[in-house]
Amino acid sequence: MFSRSSLFNEIKYQSQNSNRYLSSGNEQLSDLKYGKVSDVTLDSLAEAFELLDFQSNEFPEYDVEYANGVLTVKFGHAHGTYVINKQSPNKQIWLSSPLSGPKRYDFLDNRWIYKHDSSCLHDLLSKEISEILKRPVSFGDCDYT
Repeated sequence: MFSRSSLFNEIKYQSQNSNRYLSSGNEQLSDLKYGKVSDVTLDSLAEAFELLDFQSNEFPEYDVEYANGVLTVKFGHAHGTYVINKQSPNKQIWLSSPLSGPKRYDFLDNRWIYKHDSSCLHDLLSKEISEILKRPVSFGDCDYT
């Protein structure tokens, strides 16, 4: 049986050691590094989306735009629009997905991680874009995956 003090210490130990994503990690990311990492991430994602291979008649409204830290990927009315953008004050990347909704990603362990479920931005995009295109798609070659 745990005493109140030892139970508190056990809970504190578990929260510090069993889930490395409990702390934001972003407080150690300098503004300069955040700017560089987020720009490289969005550049590589934009390039990957531009290189997706499919017949133009499958998605006639498909469009990729990247400007001022905002990446917009349109799949048309049937599949919706993805918006991925820098959120400099929080040192995050925000995703608006027509399939999974909004998510805020923190830069942890050289990857963009959604702290609520420890998932990686690139993994989620691979899964969802594969569903839309009905074939495997991977963003694993992009920077900071």
